[in-house]
Amino acid sequence: QVQLVESGGRLVQAGGSLRLSCAVSGRTFSGYTMGWFRQGPGKEREFVAAISWSSSRRYSDDSVKGRFTISRDNVKNTVYLQMNSLKPEDTAVYYCAADPRNYYSTMSYDYTYWGQGTQVTVSS
Repeated sequence: QVQLVESGGRLVQAGGSLRLSCAVSGRTFSGYTMGWFRQGPGKEREFVAAISWSSSRRYSDDSVKGRFTISRDNVKNTVYLQMNSLKPEDTAVYYCAADPRNYYSTMSYDYTYWGQGTQVTVSS
């Protein structure tokens, strides 16, 4: 059983920064592609960023490119999302997800394991 626990979400002013963490336990984290998704009020869940198991490949959605950075520490079994220059439209519940098949996908259905989410609220 794989468990993912996100942390780091809170209320922040526009232009501020946050770092989200996702701790993974239960299986071989280092072999998984990891992703971050978010779901804003009244919106569908959307892709934010993904990172391959070796960190050799990283991809982020155009809406966050240049502001958000995904990284991982395979020793600590943790994936991070550094968020800078936050905007009110970044307000959402942020979820981390794990893909043991390493599809390196932007689609939520390709991810097998999910955390419970952490709330990020950006005030204007």
